[in-house]
Amino acid sequence: MAHAIDGYAGACKNIHGHSYELHVTVSGNDASGDDYIPAPGFILDFKELKKLMMRTVMDTFDHKLVLSRDYLSKKTDISSFENLVEWDVEPTAENLLIYIRKKLEKELPVTIKLNSLKIYETKDSYAEWINHHR
Repeated sequence: MAHAIDGYAGACKNIHGHSYELHVTVSGNDASGDDYIPAPGFILDFKELKKLMMRTVMDTFDHKLVLSRDYLSKKTDISSFENLVEWDVEPTAENLLIYIRKKLEKELPVTIKLNSLKIYETKDSYAEWINHHR
């Protein structure tokens, strides 16, 4: 995904890209942790989680340019990009996590709770969300 941050004084004000890495942690709503999980032995098939991630995250952001409406209002020549995604907010790692959290909470089965998200912009830089209302 490529993006730029409007109003930022550093290099990130320019269009640039990242190969993000996203970590998703889920749990069963009623899992006490003391008993084994009945067959098939997992709370959510990783294949199903991957399909959900493809639909809610990858299809939206993979090979896309994400820019805020504020950024686009100042750079009128950019609106013709084929893979442009317009956002109401700046496409920072923190705002990406908020977007992903909202999407996943709507899409996950009611028996599954979203515990945390961590998105790496580089190998050392990440934003994290932790559900403190578990």
